Amino acid sequence: MAKSNTIIPETSPLVSVEQIYQAKVRLKGIADITPMLLNYRLSEQWQCSLFLKREDMQVVRSYKIRGAFNNMATMTPDQLKNGVVCASAGNHAQGVAFACQKMRVHGKIFMPSVTPKQKLGKVKLFGKEFVEVVLTGDTYDDAYDQAMRCAKDEGRGFVHPFNDISTIAGQGTVGVEILDSATGPIDYIFVPVGGGGLAAGIGSYVKQISPHTKIIGVEPAGAPAMYESLKAGKVIRLDKIDSFVDGAAVRQVGENTFRIAQVVLDDLLLVPEGKICSTILQLYNEEGLVVEPAGALTLACLDQYAEQIKGKNVVCVISGGNNDITRTEEIKERALIYEGLKHYFLILFPQRAGALRDFLNNVLGPNDDITHFEYTKKHNRESGPALVGIQMQNRDDYQVLMDRMATHQINFQPLNDSKMLFELLV
Repeated sequence: MAKSNTIIPETSPLVSVEQIYQAKVRLKGIADITPMLLNYRLSEQWQCSLFLKREDMQVVRSYKIRGAFNNMATMTPDQLKNGVVCASAGNHAQGVAFACQKMRVHGKIFMPSVTPKQKLGKVKLFGKEFVEVVLTGDTYDDAYDQAMRCAKDEGRGFVHPFNDISTIAGQGTVGVEILDSATGPIDYIFVPVGGGGLAAGIGSYVKQISPHTKIIGVEPAGAPAMYESLKAGKVIRLDKIDSFVDGAAVRQVGENTFRIAQVVLDDLLLVPEGKICSTILQLYNEEGLVVEPAGALTLACLDQYAEQIKGKNVVCVISGGNNDITRTEEIKERALIYEGLKHYFLILFPQRAGALRDFLNNVLGPNDDITHFEYTKKHNRESGPALVGIQMQNRDDYQVLMDRMATHQINFQPLNDSKMLFELLV
């Protein structure tokens, strides 16, 4: 979704440089100034000077502390007297919890019931006795609806994770640090997009200070709320999303972040969740970096800009490192499926002795491995279905397997592309 060179309108929706500098002052001693590090391997791979802005090294392991604290620090005593409330998939909650503890303000935090335990633990750690966590619904939007009701019923100040101008200004301090750290002109900044607060904040600052710098947003393909909104020219609410990239999966972006994104984003890319998983594993294996799914977005998209970034100075914002180790198996599974190395089938086996042995000897390739097998023999039928997962060493081995299936007249149905059946059976 590329667009022409950015032109800032006279009636600009951008957050002012002054507001972002004020946020920077408020955050002194609260949020860390995170490093922006040249990565030699990735620079060589993409033939550019590639810098990682390491917000995963922030005090709460994500940039969210910036917006959360600045938001609360700009509230009036009347807004704070009954405490604050927020909705979050994890990282914003940690920022609000940390701010509550620092400001000694009570906070009620609504989070989706599917929030990883690691993030729940961190919220309680940072907030101590000043926060109460309420799990509700399956997505951020479910938690948001409950939090808004709580704000009204209990008279609490609402700390918006992305749409409030003070939140956006806080996130904009990432942009200040990027340009302050740069020893030369920055050509591209790749920024993850969920609700749009980080992109709006960085974009507001950078486009006013370094207008030639291109801001490229990156969104998970399963939750393209900003992508669809920009395409439609208005904020769109998605009916359904894939919440796997929990730090960047919302059904609806903010009105303020949308208006700013229209001005500051030079392009917005979508990345499949499976590719994000592959990137997470690569970063861990090759760089020793532990990043969450949203934190891997900006590196997972670089193949889409391989030609444009050659010879350029490029910054990728690593937005967070709050990854729950219990998700590792799911991340591996999604990565293998995306890379075409793991496939699931329903196979109708004849109910006779040796049928499975024939399949192993005649159909399965020498480098193929059965990683999943479910089969129940039923004596009153001539054949019975088995759920079979097969992992391969090379993507091309799949077609070889298909050819052998046809040659030996195997009755089967692939499941990887049958979303409903796959989710039901696997």
